[in-house]
Amino acid sequence: MKHLLNTLYVTTQGAYLAREGETVVVRVDGQTKLQVPIHTLSGIFCFGQVSMSPLLIGLCTERSVFVSFLTEYGRFLGRVEGPISGNVLLRCEQYRKAEDVQAALRIVRPIVIGKIANCRTVLIRALRDRPDCDGADKLRAACLSLAQDLEALRCSEDIGQIRGIEGQAANTYFSVFDYLITCQKEHFFLKQRTRRPPMDPTNALLSFLYTLLVNDCMDALQAVGLDPAIGFLHSVRPGRPSLALDLMEELRPYLADRLTLSLINRQQVTSDDFVRQESGAVLIDDKARKVVITAWQERKLEQITHPFIQEKIEIGLLPYVQSLLLARHLRGDLDGYPQFVWK
Repeated sequence: MKHLLNTLYVTTQGAYLAREGETVVVRVDGQTKLQVPIHTLSGIFCFGQVSMSPLLIGLCTERSVFVSFLTEYGRFLGRVEGPISGNVLLRCEQYRKAEDVQAALRIVRPIVIGKIANCRTVLIRALRDRPDCDGADKLRAACLSLAQDLEALRCSEDIGQIRGIEGQAANTYFSVFDYLITCQKEHFFLKQRTRRPPMDPTNALLSFLYTLLVNDCMDALQAVGLDPAIGFLHSVRPGRPSLALDLMEELRPYLADRLTLSLINRQQVTSDDFVRQESGAVLIDDKARKVVITAWQERKLEQITHPFIQEKIEIGLLPYVQSLLLARHLRGDLDGYPQFVWK
């Protein structure tokens, strides 16, 4: 099993990253703030005005450490990585199955089943913890609706229809997400899911965590030799990491949505931690971004028994394990793709 290496997040504006021997050095105003051995890193995220020396970029590409550049508020800009690794035959099989409707269906269906099942578990657990909470009846109705969507998926033989069921289930889930927010209700709510740009603090948190998760998925897919751009559920578009978006679907409720609720309900973030622009967009400020990233890293270090491989792993390894299982299915070692379902 791959060890969960660290990810370096640099959010201090004006920071400069350089190479010193086999280490990454972070300097601010000429002073060294951090020095990290390159072999302990799997990736580096640079937010906003963060620059990097060519020598360090070269070291990162040699050691398979990806470098992602994002705006100060978390919008993904680009990524630098070394030569593509992995079995070229595996990628050829990935491309063939992406063009084969029936083969793609055998991957798309379990992905969507995993997503909807995990969304439903988020709601069920909320009801279990607070059975008489505000909106309990609507939460129960949403759970029933999601269960019906799962049944519909099991007999669906059309990818377009599956996408429609997935969209319907997402609308059901987010229509009651607001009832899961129990603190700071005057500032944190979710009337509807807004993405580009997020229009309220809850959407801003969700979008930021989804950005971190999709980058982890891209890294995991490349680590096992798959092409993150060629997906099955998400259509192929230039510049779009379609397979990473596919892989992320079943993991979003368990990793990003739950962490969003935890940050709000435990008051680790407040309304003062967000920047409101004239356009109406709401963005996370630098202080809160550090809080979110710290919570994200701590969450990834927690352990879970994986439902398929029946091994205890760190949660941060879930994208890697799922990528490995998908690769095994594409090679023909597994009859189906075993999606991650949280119990």
